[in-house]
Amino acid sequence: MEWKTRITDLLECKYPIMEGGLSGIGTWELAAAISEAGAVGCITAGLYKTPERLQEAIRKTRDATKNPFAVNITIGMTLHIDEMFEVCFAEKVPHIETAAYKPDEYADRIKRSGIPWIHKGATVDFCKHAEKLGADAVVLVGLDGYGFKNIKQLPTFTAIAHASKQIKVPLLAAGGIGDGHTFLGALALGADGVYMGTAFEVTQECRLSQRIKQNIVDAVPDHPNLIHELLAPPDMKDYMEVRAAKDEMPFEKWITAMEAVHLKHSKWKETGPMWEMAENLTKEEAANFEMMGERIKGPYSFSCAYIDNIPTCKELVERIIREAEEILDSWEFLKTR
Repeated sequence: MEWKTRITDLLECKYPIMEGGLSGIGTWELAAAISEAGAVGCITAGLYKTPERLQEAIRKTRDATKNPFAVNITIGMTLHIDEMFEVCFAEKVPHIETAAYKPDEYADRIKRSGIPWIHKGATVDFCKHAEKLGADAVVLVGLDGYGFKNIKQLPTFTAIAHASKQIKVPLLAAGGIGDGHTFLGALALGADGVYMGTAFEVTQECRLSQRIKQNIVDAVPDHPNLIHELLAPPDMKDYMEVRAAKDEMPFEKWITAMEAVHLKHSKWKETGPMWEMAENLTKEEAANFEMMGERIKGPYSFSCAYIDNIPTCKELVERIIREAEEILDSWEFLKTR
């Protein structure tokens, strides 16, 4: 069947699936493989650290695929952010995605470039703010996802059902999505597409440590420590402490510390800039880093519930689409309408 939504129209892709901006592992090779599979791959600019290296990655992606892709620029977690934007504008990348913090100071420049702009947020209000600034689409991340969180964040499906009644631009659902059931469920709740991180981490083309990939395959979603890490509110003492330190800490260290507090990482005071921390994700010994507590190690969302092997990007995307189409075919009541 043909998958046609406002996201496939905007992003000019075959399937309404987009890769998340993956700190430390969002390479051009992974983005190209995802785009070749009919979804939208996303180069993480922060991984490349310099404008010159990002420009090279963009050009290599274009050589590897004729399909559209995006570049993620995570605010506060990307070195030389102004120059990184300029590279995207000069190269006329198909799409730009911003994330993590308020995009206000960059919005006018992005809009003037004419490049379709997607912004990712953790709350409905934050996504509505990006919409007012002119974002062409927004990603709403629910608590089911891993990474930067917010004390007003809702579980993914509640958030999407709530947001779909308020947000007018195309909406992507993120957080714990990784198979045909969750893909189709997000669309049924009002999303125009899905945005996946963990599911693409565990693909053969991802540079993540093989040991961590296997950990994610072996992980279970109902581990108490994972539930605490993803769903529990932050310790309010830590939260207030890091919030009060905003003007005293370098922004790139503060925003990483805030993320660590929301994930209940005990050593949040020792966090460095994201570009330093992310390097460890590709090393075998990273599977033992302390911040994950007692659960099976690795940065992953509740989508570990649906991950049972390490496929290629093409195999993953095709499996999700096949599962979704099989579900639709099995719904006999639809055929009587």
